[in-house]
Amino acid sequence: MVRNRDHALRPGEALVNVTWQGQNGDLRDPVPFDAREGDLKGWVSEALRAGEIPGVHARGHVDLRDFVVDRFPPTAQTPWPRIFVRPKTPFG
Repeated sequence: MVRNRDHALRPGEALVNVTWQGQNGDLRDPVPFDAREGDLKGWVSEALRAGEIPGVHARGHVDLRDFVVDRFPPTAQTPWPRIFVRPKTPFG
């Protein structure tokens, strides 16, 4: 089990970071690192609509069709897997 300041991650889990309309935050719960892209976008869309991503305020309709999903394995600096859901252009 890997622990960061907010989460204890089991093997195979990752934290999801979301950039939405220039705002950025993490999903509250870890997800499977190998989750399908469609599932990830669905979970993020639902969390955005519900206002459940700290630091991100959803505004109206949420459409992540053109968003990119990047996956990064653990590193020495960040010892847990990360997934980023972001617009194709930097900084959303």
